[in-house]
Amino acid sequence: MSETGSPKGQEFEHMLGQSDKRVAQFDDRPKGLVEKLQHMLHGNPTLVPVIVLVAAIVVFGLVAGDRFFSPFNLSLILQQVSIIGILAAAQSLIVLTAGIDLSVAAIMVLMSVIAGNLAVYMGVPPVLALAVAFAGGTGAGLMNGFLVTKVKLPPFITTLGTWSIFYALNLWLSGAQSIRSQDIDKNAPLLKFWGEGFAFFGAKVTYGSLLMIAVFLGLWYMLNKTAWGRHVYAVGDDKEAAELAGIQADRVLLSVYGMAGLVCAIAAWAAIGRVGSISPQSFYEGNLQSITAVVVGGISLFGGRGSILGALFGALIVGVFQSGLRLANVDVLWQVFAIGWLIIIAVAIDQWIRKVSK
Repeated sequence: MSETGSPKGQEFEHMLGQSDKRVAQFDDRPKGLVEKLQHMLHGNPTLVPVIVLVAAIVVFGLVAGDRFFSPFNLSLILQQVSIIGILAAAQSLIVLTAGIDLSVAAIMVLMSVIAGNLAVYMGVPPVLALAVAFAGGTGAGLMNGFLVTKVKLPPFITTLGTWSIFYALNLWLSGAQSIRSQDIDKNAPLLKFWGEGFAFFGAKVTYGSLLMIAVFLGLWYMLNKTAWGRHVYAVGDDKEAAELAGIQADRVLLSVYGMAGLVCAIAAWAAIGRVGSISPQSFYEGNLQSITAVVVGGISLFGGRGSILGALFGALIVGVFQSGLRLANVDVLWQVFAIGWLIIIAVAIDQWIRKVSK
């Protein structure tokens, strides 16, 4: 008699069948409220930062009252996050491919120094100076992309090294000296265009704030409505699977880093208008602030998940927190403390949401 026909074999088959039924029953059981929420957030990652932003506005509105909701304060928040927001857009592109870029702020400042020196001190037409800066920003991004894709260096190490390189070039080209606002006004006022604005219900809306929104909307369209965007998400989710599907992953990564460099150059132009002058040591913490906006905005650091609009909401959340805590007379030390916890909680939520796909 075969072993399966023996009493022990029959008992084993019976137990196996019961196990299959239990597994099937487990898989088919109704999902609880927490699991439904987890699946909903997994399918709509931007929903988390939107909820946090609305909650923060309500809470700080109750704490600070009319001062928080004044047109001046709301427009000031938008102005303060405009530069970091554009940097966060560039950072989002890299993070979506499961990388990270520690050089975005250094690229931005370097391009502002290049444009300023050409237009203010060398007499180059401002339009041409900006074109050189845009080309330089794209080239700096492509340099990062080349080291990641061809030399096979980790993005973190690559951009940590290029951050030092770009920062040193900033100091060398500028002689560690700032370009004064008066000199820009005299020789190249176009460089300060994004710092101008218009009145709107008692608030000053700068063109730089509108530029930030336009950058995010443009990148959102590219990522969600074009084949290039689908390839970016595919490479970030699983590079090897994307290559098996026929996607040239290295070419996609190279284009992503080049695009991020171009966005940093756009941020350089906006930064000149926001600050009014050009300093080689400005926005020193821009790299970390851009990563904060991306993480708080619900874009997964593991790549392939999240909407770039989440980074916009993330930047606004940080701006609302800083403004609300300041109006509530909270010490700057505790403002930094609160932002730190905000980052940790955002990453913890991302980890919890990711468990849906495991």
